[in-house]
Order: sequence, then structure tokens, then C-alpha cells
Amino acid sequence: MIQLANPLRAVLARAGALLAAALSSVALLGAADVARAASWHGDYFPNVVLTTSEGKQVKFYDDLIKDRLVVVQFFFTSCKDVCPAETAQMRLVADLLKDRMGKDIFFYSITIDPDTDTPAVLKAYAQRYKTGPGWTYLTGSKADVSTLQRKFGLLSGDLKALNEHSTSIMFGNEKTARWQKRSPYDSPEVLANLIGFTMKGATGPRISSAGSYENAKLIGEVSPGAFIFRARCASCHRIGGGDDLGPDLVRVTHRRDRLWLSRWIKEPDKMIAEKDPTALAMLAKYNNLKMPNLSLGDVEADALLKYLDDETAKLASGGAVKTGGK
Repeated sequence: MIQLANPLRAVLARAGALLAAALSSVALLGAADVARAASWHGDYFPNVVLTTSEGKQVKFYDDLIKDRLVVVQFFFTSCKDVCPAETAQMRLVADLLKDRMGKDIFFYSITIDPDTDTPAVLKAYAQRYKTGPGWTYLTGSKADVSTLQRKFGLLSGDLKALNEHSTSIMFGNEKTARWQKRSPYDSPEVLANLIGFTMKGATGPRISSAGSYENAKLIGEVSPGAFIFRARCASCHRIGGGDDLGPDLVRVTHRRDRLWLSRWIKEPDKMIAEKDPTALAMLAKYNNLKMPNLSLGDVEADALLKYLDDETAKLASGGAVKTGGK
């Protein structure tokens, strides 16, 4: 048997003790987390009464989340920036899960502006975004909605202005008390897999549009315009794939005046308020779905327009470009 020198033996013994202590701490932390999460059932969530966009009254815990895989979003219909983009992005996730929507996965959008967002207003909003079965829009008293936000960790203190609300979404499996808070702007495939596979206990079907690694192509540098389009525009628009929630943007820089496009990208809400005739015509054509103000400046608008130029040129030369929501 090899005999270790005393100093080395002491170092290894100390390392072993530290590892054991660390593992013990992790085990204790895990047990504490499990115990805390296990309380997220009927004794944690209030069974407040909400009203659907169809005018039906439902109990939050008993009727909506008990024993279900759910996604919960807080929003308001008059929001001019993050809420429209968030809803459009979540629509991509719902589309990936469409075969399970309303069966074992349920989406809930709860307004934080019940004075404005009546059931009829919510119903019209759902129709504008073409959200399908399994996605329910809800309203309730301000006090009850605030309580739900706090229970999900999406509100601390009082909400001073509607546009200060958290844009995070919560999703989880109430039966197993597994919950996550994520940004709705994450990859739709990542979110769909987290919701439908991970929250199912790694037993649900995976979502993937990827081919084999052998056929994978090297990803080149992503231009600023490409990044902006994928992160902020692709949930409503395609390039060469036909209209979606908004118009197909192929050749848009040839069809529209560039200065008009630049301003439209930066401040569509102002142009609509000013009754710009082109903006109003698009509103009428695309289901009165307003382009959100994405808080983009001159540099971002120029980068986005250059990207649209480049993608249109690829299509013209026979490139397979079909960037967008589906």
C-alpha cells in the first residue's frame, strides 16, 4: 500500500471534510426548497373569483390551476409597448404546444387594469392576437389580481403605474409544485420545452425543429439588425413567408419610403395618434392590431432596415429566407 506523506494526507482529509459539508448543505437546501415549494397548493393560492372573456365566473385555484400545467401572464390591453410584444411572443410558444393546449396545458392572461379591460375588451384583444383554445383571458377585482401577483412574486409594494408591472411570466405544474419565472422573450422552443417537458417531470414530448448534428451549419456572426428582428419583430412578422399578425416584410424597404419606415419603427404609437393614413390603413387591414413602441432609436432602426434589405436580397438571389413566427 502506498503511504501518503502527512501534509498531503491532511490536505486530502480536509478536502473530504469540506466536500461532505458542502453536500450536506446542498441536501439541506434542497429539502428546504422542496418543503417551501410543496406549500404552493390550495393553502397558498387564493381561490379568488375571476371572470373570463366569455363572462363566466371561475375560481382561480379550483377551476384554473389545480392539478394542471399552466402559464400565467399579467398584462393590460391598453399597453403600448411590452404587453403586445409579450403576447405575440407567447403566441409562438402556444403554437408550438397547440396539440396540448386546453388538454394538459393552459395559458392564463390576467389583466391588471380591470376598470378598462371588461370581458368584451378582453375577448376583442384575444381575437386580434388570434390566440386559440386553451388560452383564457381573465379579469377580477384590483385587490384580488394584486394578491395573485404577490403570490407569484411578481409584485412588491403597490403598483404606482400600470406600465411598471413585471413582464415576467410564471409557469408550472401545480400538482408537483414545480414553478419557474422566466422572460417571455426567451426562445419559444426553450419555453415550450420547459413548460411541456420539464414541468411534466421530463415525460412529455420534446419540441424541436433541429435536424441532426451532422447536418448542422456553422452559425456566423449575427448582425445587430438580425438580433433586433429575432428578438422584437419575429413574433408578428415574417420575411418571405407571408403575412402573420403583421405584414410580410420582404421588399418592405422597396415598397415604403425609408424615412417613413424609420419613424414607424421608432414611434408607431405617435403616427397612429396623428392619423397617418398609411398607419391607419394597416390597422384596418391587420385586425386593428397596433404596432407596439419597442423603444428603438435611430441606430436600431437603421440596423433593422439594413437587415430587411439584406434578407430581401437573399430571397431575390434564391436564398431560403423565411424568418418569422411560424
